[in-house]
Amino acid sequence: MPAVGRLLNEAMRVYAGGPAEPALRAVDARMREPLRVAIAGRVKAGKSTLLNALVGQELAATDAGECTRLVTWYVDGVAYRVDVHPITGPARQLPFRQRHGALEIDLGELPAERVERLVVTWPSPTLRSTSLIDTPGLGSVNTDVSARSERILAPDDGEVTAADAVVYLMRHAHGEDVRFLEAFRDGAPDRRTVNTIAVLSRCDEIGHARPDAMTTASRIADRYRLDARVRALCQTVVPVAGLLASSAASLREAEYRAIVTLASSPDTDRLLLTANRFETTETDGGVSTTERTALLRRYGLFGVRTAVRLARDGGVRSAGDLARELTAVSGMGELRQLLSTQFGARADVLKARSALAALDAVLRRYRIPAARGLVHELERVQAGAHEFAEIALIDDLRSRRVLLPESELHDAERLLGGDGMDTATRLGLDPQADAQAIRRAAAEQHLRWQRRAEGAGVTRERAEAARVLVRTCEGMLSVRHAEYSAAPPHRGGVGRYS
Repeated sequence: MPAVGRLLNEAMRVYAGGPAEPALRAVDARMREPLRVAIAGRVKAGKSTLLNALVGQELAATDAGECTRLVTWYVDGVAYRVDVHPITGPARQLPFRQRHGALEIDLGELPAERVERLVVTWPSPTLRSTSLIDTPGLGSVNTDVSARSERILAPDDGEVTAADAVVYLMRHAHGEDVRFLEAFRDGAPDRRTVNTIAVLSRCDEIGHARPDAMTTASRIADRYRLDARVRALCQTVVPVAGLLASSAASLREAEYRAIVTLASSPDTDRLLLTANRFETTETDGGVSTTERTALLRRYGLFGVRTAVRLARDGGVRSAGDLARELTAVSGMGELRQLLSTQFGARADVLKARSALAALDAVLRRYRIPAARGLVHELERVQAGAHEFAEIALIDDLRSRRVLLPESELHDAERLLGGDGMDTATRLGLDPQADAQAIRRAAAEQHLRWQRRAEGAGVTRERAEAARVLVRTCEGMLSVRHAEYSAAPPHRGGVGRYS
């Protein structure tokens, strides 16, 4: 957002040479970085496994080792390296190695309690657009471990959260998780539902890893989406089998051959009745107990059952085919789509909000006469940016601070980008809708919300909400008009639209 960039440049000029300058330069650098997304949740929620699935490589340790108790950033770079940032003192590079996929990092003589964060630099297409922050488990019996996550997600003393958005993992029962999210919301006034997605994690374990586990998980996620408390705290809830997604991303040829062998063996159905039987029963089926144990560790019982079924159905003919099918079953595709349409499409706005929050903290801490104009300009940018108004309104609608009739609520949320940021999705149209259909729908919505804003007896809150929606429609119409005017005609004289 240009206005935020200009404001930061002016702030750096005003505070040049003073104690606030390093903080402002860090904020300016943050605006140019990829979006920062924190992976959070209670202990054993599957955070590191999900991070591995998102990156497409097994990097984060998933056992109970020392490094799982630390905040670890995963960022893109040209070289493979690990740096430790102590609470006091300069950062330094650490030795590491990959063993069974996960990184083993040697902290040396540095105790974990003196580490602020680890930074893993790893060339990755995912990390080019999104830096991931793996946080220790909340609710740990070790209060220091939980406190590290809380400092990232909801820092005290007016500090700004290090993350622009959050993926929060929860398991079967969500009461404790809702209480955690409510605490984070109270501790971070700028936290909005628009920058939080909840993941129903480890859902392949539901119902003892039955074949319909993901279907059952989808129904549970649907119920959570309709829960008023959950809706007030996050955009949506999606089910993901993180272990299956993570392992599918690195499926090996030997594993594919073992699955094909199991699929053709008459003993396999009996073996797959329980995990213990699959691991320990000796058979002549061509896959040893050692190999079966490794498959179970990597894919879980649900994953092995699913892989065998896919191999039997005849739809997979290679390791690549099986990997794609398992990834689709895992729910990772839906989560990636959400991260792209909700976080990725709003990346500039989310980063700008984080930057303004950080700038506000600097202006409050370092009060000098020359910065008075900056305070007023900050308030003007925050109040005048329509992108911020949209985020605030969708948050108010979901938390029920602004009440609309049920017949209008979903349409309003969708128009604000609740289901996706592209214009066709906002208007409830097919993504392939042509320009005329988009213009017509935008004009209809513009008239609808203009009437709501000017209607007799409408409350002040509803009128203000309607005016935000009117301005959203005006933006769509003005963009489409500009595209139409500038585009050359084709086939019947209809303008070309993006």
